[in-house]
Amino acid sequence: MAAYVEHKSLTVANHSQKQFTSRKAYLEWVVADLSPVMLGFLGSLAAGSLTAAGALPVLFGRMPSRGMRDLSLGFAAGVMLAASFFSLIIPALDAAEVQYDNGAVPAAIVCVSILLGMGAVALMNEMLPHEHFSIGREGPEAASLRRVWLFIIAITIHNFPEGLAVGVGFGSGGLEGGLPLAIGIGLQNAPEGLAVAVSLLGEGYPRLRAWGIAALTGLVEPVGGLLGAGIIAVSKPLLPWGLAFAAGAMLYVISHEIIPETHRSGHQKKATLGLAIGLVLMLFLDVWLG
Repeated sequence: MAAYVEHKSLTVANHSQKQFTSRKAYLEWVVADLSPVMLGFLGSLAAGSLTAAGALPVLFGRMPSRGMRDLSLGFAAGVMLAASFFSLIIPALDAAEVQYDNGAVPAAIVCVSILLGMGAVALMNEMLPHEHFSIGREGPEAASLRRVWLFIIAITIHNFPEGLAVGVGFGSGGLEGGLPLAIGIGLQNAPEGLAVAVSLLGEGYPRLRAWGIAALTGLVEPVGGLLGAGIIAVSKPLLPWGLAFAAGAMLYVISHEIIPETHRSGHQKKATLGLAIGLVLMLFLDVWLG
């Protein structure tokens, strides 16, 4: 690490007069010595950290209304939906076409991988005991587990695919492939962190503890990011499979968790508005930064 810092310091000194043509060029220069796996880990860590930032209002007693929280979660769903298609499924089709030419094979690989990703998260829902704040317990019985741990397991099932998607993005396309995903997932983590913290307050947890638990749930994302980037870095033929698998996992979370939650309290219009804003913002980021 010390050698890396010294190398970068010397490089900065040698390029003190260099003018970068864009912010993107500067970022590419900064991370030039980082491997895709390290980029995947750091990118998903940064995205996961915004869960803690989003939960900060609970420490100061400034709680948004339920309608505003549903709008924010709708925004999160829109970001994830756009990221699934524009940052994962379309690049997966492109990567599969490079390997197998045009035809039915690339489409079949992506379709199967999407279903596998959705099935994997569905299996986690069935096999792991967990509890949602609104709909109660799911999965096998686990009477010995404290309720807060059941909540944490549920949130972990939700967050892991997001970290996986960021890691796969960096592992497949470096900064260009992962940065839009990291920013988009980070933005949608903020309202999710707030929703978790507010729900914990409703269960009687003190403000600081509610914030701490919400913050910790974001730390599963770097684990997913490291795994996703590592798999793609080890085996390039797995690239289309990994991209589409991550997309399928996120699509399951959107359909099974986020959208039903935003419609539960009668704020469908606000949630749909949030979804539309999140979708077009993520599309803009993907085109601008990708």
